[in-house]
Amino acid sequence: MREYNRQPQKRNKVRCKKQKEFLLFLFLVVFIMAGIFVGNHVSLQEKENRKTDKAEDKTADEQESEENTWQDLQKQEGLEVHFVDVGQGDATLIICGEHAMLIDAGDNNKGTAVQYYLQKQGVTKLDYLIGTHPDADHIGGLDVIITKFDCNRIIMPEVQRDMATYRDVIDAMEYKQYRNTRPMVGTQYFLGDAVFTVVAPVGNYGEEYNNYSVGILLTYGENKFLFTGDAERMAEYDMLQTGIDLSADVLKVGHHGSSDSTSKSFLEAVSPKYAVISCGADNDYGHPHRRTMDILEESGIAVYRTDELGDIVFYSDGQNIMVN
Repeated sequence: MREYNRQPQKRNKVRCKKQKEFLLFLFLVVFIMAGIFVGNHVSLQEKENRKTDKAEDKTADEQESEENTWQDLQKQEGLEVHFVDVGQGDATLIICGEHAMLIDAGDNNKGTAVQYYLQKQGVTKLDYLIGTHPDADHIGGLDVIITKFDCNRIIMPEVQRDMATYRDVIDAMEYKQYRNTRPMVGTQYFLGDAVFTVVAPVGNYGEEYNNYSVGILLTYGENKFLFTGDAERMAEYDMLQTGIDLSADVLKVGHHGSSDSTSKSFLEAVSPKYAVISCGADNDYGHPHRRTMDILEESGIAVYRTDELGDIVFYSDGQNIMVN
């Protein structure tokens, strides 16, 4: 009996030993696989982190490069065109070296804001002050500007309007003993190293005051900017008939982007790379109109809007244009 009992005990010991060895083997396999998985996971995570860091570094480098380029250009003697955010209205400051010109000054309640903007840019006097046409959202702030700054020449269309805003401008001119210069199509004026040509108004438009808007083509080196106030399609057609080359890099879109302006033929003649629309957020007129936005987008023109971006500044070195 004793010998019979020893054989099963021996076999049990062997079986237990093999089970232990098998479990140890499984443990080692699981441990090794877990190590490989964790290692791969960490490696992949590190790669993703490196990709993210690289992308962030690239974006930061690009932004720094653009900022440096803008600062470098500003240090040079060049042309600055400031489309000032005055809500539903127009005001454009142009600076070339020590010379400055202002086109319109927003509505009646924007005069002081435009004054402060000019002073912030270091402007103490104006070579030219243009009031494109007698609408309040364009000449409303001119009386403040005329009173606060010395103006070498004031240019406004010879069309009068019986409203308090227009009389305020005339009163301010009389107070400073200024006389108006009538805009004559084809006449050129110098602003430092820049020159601008009067391209409108061309004809008599009765009581269509928008079409009397003073239009100018500003040239600095190889770059050109076209400003047309609130000129509508009839006035645009007349500008095309003058034979003046209206092609420009930057177009100040007429009448705040209204569908009454920016005809297809006019846009094709100007063929701008950039377009600027000055309008107020959620304005009562629905500016800019969908038709205008569609024709600009279809033409592949980059559009900048003051209601979305606030003040918009273009800089030209005579060859290149940058937007800040």
